[in-house]
Amino acid sequence: MRLVDEIFPLVEGFYVDLHKNPELSNQEYRTAGAVAEWLTRTGFEVETGVGGTGVVGVLRNGDGPTVMLRGDMDALPVQERTGLPYASTARGRDDDGQDVPIMHACGHDAHTACLVGTADLLAEAREEWRGTLMVAAQPGEETLDGATAMLRDGLYTRFGRPDIVLAQHLGPQPAGMVAHRAGTIMAATTNLRVRVFGSGGHAARPESTVDPVLIAANIVNRLQTIVAREISPSEMAVVTVGVLRAGTKTNVIPDDAYLEIDTRALNPAVSERLHRAIDRIVRAEAAASGAQRDPEITVARDTGVTTNDPGATAEVVSAHRAYFGEDRVVELPEPITGSEDFSNYGLPGDPQPVPYVYWFLGSTPHDVWEAAPGETPYEKMMAVPATHSAFFAPDREPTLRAGLAALSLGALTYLGTPETPGGAATGGQASMSAYDGSGRTAEPAHRAEAPPAPAVGGPVEGGFPGAVAEGYDGAAVPGPVGDAPPPPPGPVPPTAPYPGEPAPAAAAPEGGEPGGWNHDERESAAYTDIDRHLDDGDGAPPPADYGPPEPPRVGAPMPPPSAPPPQGPPISAPPPQGPPVAAPPPPPGSVPYSTEGGPDSGGPPPEGYPPGGYGSEDHASGAYPSASYPSGGYPSEGYPAESRPSGDYPSEGYPAESPPSGGYPNGGYPGEGYPPAGEHPSGGYPGEGYPPAGEHPSGGYPGEGYDPQQADRSDPHGRSGDPDPDAPQDPPYRL
Repeated sequence: MRLVDEIFPLVEGFYVDLHKNPELSNQEYRTAGAVAEWLTRTGFEVETGVGGTGVVGVLRNGDGPTVMLRGDMDALPVQERTGLPYASTARGRDDDGQDVPIMHACGHDAHTACLVGTADLLAEAREEWRGTLMVAAQPGEETLDGATAMLRDGLYTRFGRPDIVLAQHLGPQPAGMVAHRAGTIMAATTNLRVRVFGSGGHAARPESTVDPVLIAANIVNRLQTIVAREISPSEMAVVTVGVLRAGTKTNVIPDDAYLEIDTRALNPAVSERLHRAIDRIVRAEAAASGAQRDPEITVARDTGVTTNDPGATAEVVSAHRAYFGEDRVVELPEPITGSEDFSNYGLPGDPQPVPYVYWFLGSTPHDVWEAAPGETPYEKMMAVPATHSAFFAPDREPTLRAGLAALSLGALTYLGTPETPGGAATGGQASMSAYDGSGRTAEPAHRAEAPPAPAVGGPVEGGFPGAVAEGYDGAAVPGPVGDAPPPPPGPVPPTAPYPGEPAPAAAAPEGGEPGGWNHDERESAAYTDIDRHLDDGDGAPPPADYGPPEPPRVGAPMPPPSAPPPQGPPISAPPPQGPPVAAPPPPPGSVPYSTEGGPDSGGPPPEGYPPGGYGSEDHASGAYPSASYPSGGYPSEGYPAESRPSGDYPSEGYPAESPPSGGYPNGGYPGEGYPPAGEHPSGGYPGEGYPPAGEHPSGGYPGEGYDPQQADRSDPHGRSGDPDPDAPQDPPYRL
């Protein structure tokens, strides 16, 4: 399996390119093409144009559960002010035809980069799991219509109904942390469009008019009384007027006024009460002013509450804690008031809804977090630049590394293993391959214990509680793990259920799952040696001696396909020894990812390097060279730098005359409008336009032999070869 260290430079380059080239909702043509190409080269069956500009990739790997991973691709009409060297200067036209700036101010570039990186990691580790992996790159999340569009376009009927759906979103927590919540995690929202009508005329003769501006102003004031006087103080509710437009000239009373109203609630009953009150107030204010025409009130978009399945959340939390450590995985004490259309993938209202788990991934640079005012984590989160801010600048490396690991671990929690093709039963329904239509699932199989994993680093100063933290209901959250094993799969520490959300799962009965769930006779791939798959050589726990020899654990990796199957009864075996990769460690003083000795240097390849280099016929994927990435383009296909096309992207991707299914504008992807490297504003894609290593703030970007551990602190732009325990950080981009 490709390690995070090996694939990270490619994912980082992909992320930087997406950040520099954002696209508005339902206009994600370039982004969709890049995703489709990566998935195609990785071996997925790929379909484009799903629900507009959506992309779906399917990797079938024998019998087992179907796991869907979702990432969103669209950006926001925001003028970026981060000062990053790869900051967006893009502009586009919104739905109203207005020219607007565009920025990835909500982290969807990171979501998409982690999505394709995880797909790549799991594709190369397919001998370790069984089942079907479905990857959905969604358009139009910011407009809350992308998920519904993909479902209406046959997402589940054309590609298969998943047993579990997983997604993650950047949050304001310190970079590298993971935040979960069972039950309700995000609010429902509705966007209303209101037009009130008056009778216009000259501003000097208002007595002859019915002023719609005054009607609109009274509506804005009166709407604020709904939350204050009509909703219980124990409930969460928000009513915001975000748009108010009327008139064209100061001495003209207009004929109408236009408002857009946003509501938020955690309880469907509260949402309904808000909408009834808004309708009543708008109509009453128009009538009170003598309007001769009734107002127009329409629902522009809405989405329901995002409610994580409690049992499935407990499974994913357990896997994340075993890998990241207790102090890096936290419980949100209460839901947030932001909203998502992700909940639509759960098929709310369906007799057999699809369970899902949605979590937040910390992205705030640690120095920014520590400098933020406030004594508690939640006070600090209010002070740091968050999503939808023009200053939102995630800490690139720890955020992407944690995102790759978290999404991969989530998928492996439910994908089956070679010995027992099937993972955890999900959502109270059998996996698709085993469902017999009766609604019953098989009896649970014994689950192997996950090996203990030490905490990855210590808590951030002023960060989330580490040793003992108070849960939402006062329950103690366990502190960092040491030699003690991680908590077994079970319910997340209980949180107070909001009206309409399921109660937290009860303790697991003997032989069963939380809340009475049963596994079918399968084992989860999350309980194989996860560290061996996701070891990033920095924060991941090293192999450890877990005690005396013991029989092989259920879910251990199978021998290579060429080897005969094991014969006879199980035998005791010593624990694995040595580093978690087959290749010997690099010699002292060597620089990772250097092109020295690689396919571009003409010299002999280093030990463990496939003949011909990554991207050659000897590499499993035949793509994505790691040693020659910066000069050889991305994602290439084994092109050496000197024979690579002239900076064009995506090299051997979809030529204009044969676009992928679904097609792209202008006859193909990436479109005739994409200039060659020498003419592109950035100087080429994806590496030519980045400043040379000597000019980049971090001392070199993104993978041209630069290693933070080899940086010379006396010369921040050079390299000395002397190890440095403190890797340099990007300069903080903040107010």
